[in-house]
Amino acid sequence: MKIYLVGGSVRDRLLGLPASDRDYVVVGATPEQMLASGYQPVGKDFPVFLHPQTKEEYALARTERKSGRGYTGFAFHAAPDVTLEDDLHRRDLTINAMALDENGQLVDPYGGARDIASKTLRHVSEAFPEDPLRVLRLARFAARFTEFSVAPETMALCRQLVDEGEIRELVAERVWQELSRGLMEAQPSRMFGVLRDCGALAVLAPELDRLWGVPQKAIYHPEIDTGIHIMQVIDYAANRRWPLATRYAALTHDLGKGLTPADILPAHHAHEARSAKLVDALSARWRVQREVAELARAVAAEHGNLGKLKDMRPATVHDVLMRCDAIRRPERFVHMLDACEADKSSRRAVGLPESAGEPFTARADAMAALAAMQSVDAGAIAARLADAGKPGRIAAEVRDARIAAIRDRRDAAS
Repeated sequence: MKIYLVGGSVRDRLLGLPASDRDYVVVGATPEQMLASGYQPVGKDFPVFLHPQTKEEYALARTERKSGRGYTGFAFHAAPDVTLEDDLHRRDLTINAMALDENGQLVDPYGGARDIASKTLRHVSEAFPEDPLRVLRLARFAARFTEFSVAPETMALCRQLVDEGEIRELVAERVWQELSRGLMEAQPSRMFGVLRDCGALAVLAPELDRLWGVPQKAIYHPEIDTGIHIMQVIDYAANRRWPLATRYAALTHDLGKGLTPADILPAHHAHEARSAKLVDALSARWRVQREVAELARAVAAEHGNLGKLKDMRPATVHDVLMRCDAIRRPERFVHMLDACEADKSSRRAVGLPESAGEPFTARADAMAALAAMQSVDAGAIAARLADAGKPGRIAAEVRDARIAAIRDRRDAAS
């Protein structure tokens, strides 16, 4: 029995990054031997065990053979005669197909260290396109390792996989799992760049893919192209380490621009309503978590209004904030404003640094209006009207009081 540290922890050690979760491969052992040594079985499809003390995962060396369509169509074989090289051969990228033995010596049969040195994401073998999930993993690694490029031959295999229809076999949960992880990487735009280059984005999210080539008014959008704009927005959100819900809202806020009638371009009248409907459809298809989907829909519907509150009448400002549920959910409202900031402040001509974007001054207007509305004692108004036998007047008088508070605060600031 020989034990090797494998996968991401080896890769990250060579890159000088903090240690990730450690996984081990055991060569030359049987499940019975692992059980006799105190390991606890957890694997369903193939033998994986937890170490009796550390609870880290130890998997028996295994091979795999394609047995059907999709990412689940594999037959696995684990036996004492399976070598470490056999096990590493089934992995996706060379940088993930390295191991360290018990003496700390590197085992690198497929050139992972070489590809780390050249900053290249390269497939291990021609079996790469057998698993469509690998396209999403490759794209996610491109978003994480921002200086790495995808080997041309690996991109060719991704295109082959898309052309053969395997991408359509992925279930929604796995698609969202990989994409949501990619959104949380350092530069998520690179993930969508890889998916576009191989044709996978058109299959997984045509709502997003069709944004490229859609023009916007240069006076508002120096980058002009809507797809480029979206990529700038999500990278802006990533650079501020904002949470997944904010990043997803940033990604989807302008989906409706892909359906703008050609005869009114580059204007996009009423694109917010179209965007909200498309967000609902995409979130349902990917089975996005409810709170993430709800924030994205709210941003899609209201981002245009939140950017111009200072030009609105106090009553209109009140109604916008009520639709945003700002009184009941002020923390979510802040996340909405974060997404709106990403939309506004990321706008710049291609090639310019992020600092060339415009400041998001609308946040102050929104928070001032919210503070004014929160200053109204709705409970006292309700109690007074209830005592007077006029409960039907409560909603209208609370609304009037909040509008007056917005007006008073605006007058005081002017």
